[in-house]
Amino acid sequence: MARPAGNIQLKSARVAAGYPSQQALADALGVGVRQVRRWESEAPPWPQPEVGQALSRLLGQDLDALGFISPTGVTPERGRRSALATAAAAVGLAAVPTQAAVLQPASVAVDFEAVTRSHRRLYWSVAPAALHPSAMAHAALGLVLLSETVGQTRRAVAAALAETYLLAGRIEFFDLREPDHATQTLLRALQAAAEADDPLLGAAALAHTAFIPAWSGRRDEAVERMVAARTYARRGPASAELLAWLDAVEAECETRCGNTRPALHLIGHAEDVLAAGSEHANPPWLDWFSPVRLAAFKGNTQLKAGHLPQARETLLAVLSALDPSEEKQTTVVLGDLAAVEAAAGQPEEACRYALRALDQLERTWYAMGMDRVREVRRVLAPHQNERCVRELDDRLYGWSTTVSALTR
Repeated sequence: MARPAGNIQLKSARVAAGYPSQQALADALGVGVRQVRRWESEAPPWPQPEVGQALSRLLGQDLDALGFISPTGVTPERGRRSALATAAAAVGLAAVPTQAAVLQPASVAVDFEAVTRSHRRLYWSVAPAALHPSAMAHAALGLVLLSETVGQTRRAVAAALAETYLLAGRIEFFDLREPDHATQTLLRALQAAAEADDPLLGAAALAHTAFIPAWSGRRDEAVERMVAARTYARRGPASAELLAWLDAVEAECETRCGNTRPALHLIGHAEDVLAAGSEHANPPWLDWFSPVRLAAFKGNTQLKAGHLPQARETLLAVLSALDPSEEKQTTVVLGDLAAVEAAAGQPEEACRYALRALDQLERTWYAMGMDRVREVRRVLAPHQNERCVRELDDRLYGWSTTVSALTR
């Protein structure tokens, strides 16, 4: 004799929402697994009002669509939206699906996350102008999937979507020099992080938004955003690397606003945080920061503070420690070393580093790296008739470099 199928509607909705076992759903609802087992039986008992509302909200469907039959014959209002759905609509994200929507299986979150991880790795080698459209198209797919998933599956999609928007915002600001677009994209990253209830991704999005006013000297605005970023980081299991990176971001903001003393203090605190370590694992998306990257922040701040011998020593150590794959960061460090020598009155050494930076830029474009070279050239204006500076100009304003700078 065939086994009774039980409440297939509830079981299917549970699996689609990312709860592979009855125990997983019971844990999410705070009930016993025997209760879930009864709900998935041939004759599921009608849940208590509060539990029923939580079940409907978690699985994105009304109780009658989940296979329950009301003992009174009267079912709750269909299509009731959860508080999460209301918040999603307020920020322009897709709403939790009603019973009429297509519910995707839990596997779509795994597949969507896999593409997000691929984009994360491709950022370090693929031209930003080529990667950005792909990332934005992936984000558009993520918005569709948000409307077709519920429960843990929806949260997993939302987290991957937040990371995708974060990557796109980084490209817009650091690579394409489009701060206005970056502002909007990073806001979408924050909204998706809220959908995922992931405070660490929220902290990362907020910290990135602090760069934008800092580059324009709007310190108060940058500091306010960093306060928000640190608040979000306290809500999650923040790793030592994430906390140190927040210090480094704030130090960069202070440096950009001419406050090198507090910036050096923040970097010193970040070094202490990394040395102390943390019991919490580093989030996999935090691949843009390391002790070597912190030292690069430090070297730039020492340069801006006028501590040239210290900056030279720090940056040379960074240059020797950088992995060959870190081509974008190499360009920035070479530009900072050129700036150190230019400030020290050594135009030939400055040009040598600047030319190395241009060599790297021809292989891997990075707007921040080109900005560093241009800053050096401005400092070298008193030496513009010297042969080394003219050679730098020949490279800086060659056909390929000029076209690249204008079109990327």
